[in-house]
Amino acid sequence: MADTFRLTLAQLNPTVGALQANADKAFAAWEAGRAAGAQMVALPEMFVTGYQTQDLVMKPQFTADAMAMIEALALRCADGPAMGIGGPFAQDGKLFNAYWILEGGKVTTRLLKHNLPNDDVFDEERLFDSGPISGPYKIGPLRIGSPVCEDAWHPEVSETLAETGAEILLIPNGSPYRREKLDLRMNVVVARVVETGLPAIYLNAVGGQDDQLFDGASFALNRGGALAMQLEAFDEVIEHVDLARGDAGWEIVPSRIVKQPDAWEQDYRAMVMGLHDYLAKSGFSRVILGLSGGIDSALVATIAADAMGPENVHCVMLPSEYTSQSSLDDAADIAGRLGTRLDTVSIESARDAVEGALAHLMVGTKPDVTEENIQSRLRGVMLMALSNKFGAMLLTTGNKSEVAVGYCTIYGDMSGGYNPLKDLYKTRVFETCRWRNANHRPWMKAPAGEVIPVSIIDKPPSAELRPDQKDQDSLPPYEVLDDILERLVEQEQSVAEIVAAGFDRPTVKRIEHLLYISEWKRFQSAPGPRLTTRAFWLDRRYPMVNRWRDTSGA
Repeated sequence: MADTFRLTLAQLNPTVGALQANADKAFAAWEAGRAAGAQMVALPEMFVTGYQTQDLVMKPQFTADAMAMIEALALRCADGPAMGIGGPFAQDGKLFNAYWILEGGKVTTRLLKHNLPNDDVFDEERLFDSGPISGPYKIGPLRIGSPVCEDAWHPEVSETLAETGAEILLIPNGSPYRREKLDLRMNVVVARVVETGLPAIYLNAVGGQDDQLFDGASFALNRGGALAMQLEAFDEVIEHVDLARGDAGWEIVPSRIVKQPDAWEQDYRAMVMGLHDYLAKSGFSRVILGLSGGIDSALVATIAADAMGPENVHCVMLPSEYTSQSSLDDAADIAGRLGTRLDTVSIESARDAVEGALAHLMVGTKPDVTEENIQSRLRGVMLMALSNKFGAMLLTTGNKSEVAVGYCTIYGDMSGGYNPLKDLYKTRVFETCRWRNANHRPWMKAPAGEVIPVSIIDKPPSAELRPDQKDQDSLPPYEVLDDILERLVEQEQSVAEIVAAGFDRPTVKRIEHLLYISEWKRFQSAPGPRLTTRAFWLDRRYPMVNRWRDTSGA
């Protein structure tokens, strides 16, 4: 009879710092594996601490607590399958990102991450020491090699494991989401499978942590790169995978292959999950936001309703004399379609009071952006007051285009604890609204159908802070602005390259200038979900004071 092996994969959502809760999740997965007759239960990278911990893992007591929690988990899981779980390991003054193997009530081995990522959102060279390339470990009849996350991107680790007797690769990960990341991961693992001739299982975490999102989508490949299993993206899943040894060695028995969502759905799901987890892991269950009748706040309200349920979303319209009747109507319309609460609080009397108090200092001056920003800041004050009073987190609603060029008011419409649109350009805001109107999924808590009125999507964007104001009075058309910004931010193109692509040089220089002078605003802005390779915060780190400007092609 051929050898067989059952492996339980726990694609789960840990919380940074919630050591006991994370261990309890791992134990529940272990119990499910034991009930299914598994010989091993595997959890993702750094699961016991949550990921990423950033500098928290450098605190000796935190690491000691995490290690003690894993030791205690080994005792809890003594009578049943082995367990693989990620966590820190400190020894002899060094700190490692480790994958712990537990069996028979004790820790049997630790695999230490060798290649430490130090790009994108990662600073692991700052946090951890590099461990030696580990050899395989044996569970029952199977010799397993486990390159830890980044180690799978470097062929020498998998090659060493194959040369030292590994019969399969089990790769534990905390791989954060970004657009088109799944294809990139798949190509990397296919390369390792082809190079080593070994089947591979890629196990990823799910969940939101600050700005980072982990999308799961774990998969398994047989020799030649044949897809044997593909799990859901963004969902917690406990999956039992069978392996069988034939004449050619171990093979993964083909099982569920879940079709992955397209890029639009992935981004929307990421924003919904990011908001939900940021709130839930911070202890919030309700949100509040200013609903202006414009497209950005409409999309934020929809994301919030899908994440938390419409009953937990409080929308507030804060009109001034410049607020159009169509904006009032549109705000009421979308709140009705979503099923959220909507209240109206006029800012007129408050604006009169502030302008009156300042009148003796501003005498002789003409109205300008100062008076416009007073309106925005008064809205921020009122929304924050409601947030404080009723314990709902205030959401801010600026998109990436506005955040990039500073078309937002610090301490005004930038006020809030989280920004779901922070990494979504305005042109994608429009398309995302259209996508949501045309699609509904079981994980969405708001109603199906056309929840965002077409009138909101079609009307020209305006801050409505002065008569007949339109965004394009101050900015290029968003199609032009976003194309220039993607070239400046995501692609790091020079001014000369952008001009050569057909853009007007004065416009490019103006956008470059606005991008650089707005860094101080972004430094104080609310966090938001990372969707791209150059999200504002850990991906793109520029100085606030910066006198350099690109003169190429002048």
